Amino acid sequence: MLGLRAPELIVILLIVVVLFGANKLPQLGKGLGEGIRSFKKSMSGEDEKPASPSTPTRSGDEGGPKQA
Repeated sequence: MLGLRAPELIVILLIVVVLFGANKLPQLGKGLGEGIRSFKKSMSGEDEKPASPSTPTRSGDEGGPKQA
């Protein structure tokens, strides 16, 4: 791997806290998790939706010429 041990990870965590602030970390984690989840869904094909029928017409609106 990269050879990252506890001291290196602690330094990286401190730098992240200083750059983004402690209040932003939960939002960053949530955004990262949603991005990874979306990527996994798109790679597995779960994101595809089944074909839906054409848009339904409103009753009385048949698309033909209007009669007065």
